[in-house]
Amino acid sequence: MAFPSADTVVTYPAGDLSGTATVLYSEKADDSLTAVLLDATPCHPVDAAWPDQGPDLAMLTWPGGSSAVRDCVVGATDGAALYLGKDIPVRRDIASSGTTGWTFVVAHLVTEAPAAGQRVTVSVDPRHRSALSLGHTGCHLAALALNLAMADRWTKELPLDGLGTPNFDAAAIASSRILPRGSVDTYRLNKSLRRKGFVTDGLPEALSALQETLNACLTSWIATDAPVRIDRDGDRLTDRRSWVCTLPEGEVSIPCGGTHASALTQLGALRAALTLSDDSGTAVLTMTTGVVS
Repeated sequence: MAFPSADTVVTYPAGDLSGTATVLYSEKADDSLTAVLLDATPCHPVDAAWPDQGPDLAMLTWPGGSSAVRDCVVGATDGAALYLGKDIPVRRDIASSGTTGWTFVVAHLVTEAPAAGQRVTVSVDPRHRSALSLGHTGCHLAALALNLAMADRWTKELPLDGLGTPNFDAAAIASSRILPRGSVDTYRLNKSLRRKGFVTDGLPEALSALQETLNACLTSWIATDAPVRIDRDGDRLTDRRSWVCTLPEGEVSIPCGGTHASALTQLGALRAALTLSDDSGTAVLTMTTGVVS
């Protein structure tokens, strides 16, 4: 079997939950799982470079066989070897939709693998996909609302988000994790952030008011039933994709490789909670969001 020479075609940005594809390559990933590479897939993989959204749950079926997808990860090959997840030795060049000399693929990890050349059907669990999509859309919306809530805590100019607000989220984010119907984002309020002009004085006392402002903003935005779409430069795994939503303040676009709801009202009631903690002398702000209806 030869390694794929083109990046995997992905159909999950369009909302696809099933599709047929051809097996291009497979090899043992460990003692129990085999990595299967297809020419196309609707299955969303976890990306080690920014693993905020986890993998879809899915099944591969083919004449005479089937296997659950135990994990789905981004992989890469230089034509000599296949690397999975954190073992990939290069970073994708998003600006040029790839990295010269490397092919980026979606690896489906299964216990029983179909043969190379076999046509397979990929079926994604719709409830799990929906729950993660709601969580991811809610995460972006909450980040924009948090930027607005924090807007008057800056003493210096900062790069702005898509709504023209100082981008606290981009400046302070340490990690983001998408949950079914929710998300957890952590922000480090360190010396570097303070040098950029962020004011931490009085933040503990202001936290309740900030949370109230944030949630009022979320409620007003969701009430508009604004549509959500994914803009993409192409259908390959490495093509740039963006989350786009038109809010009352304007249209906002955020680079994103995940899956999403198609309209804000699908979130129902979205609430965010803010908490402060200490990590070896550095203040850490955690925003936990969840769909409550």
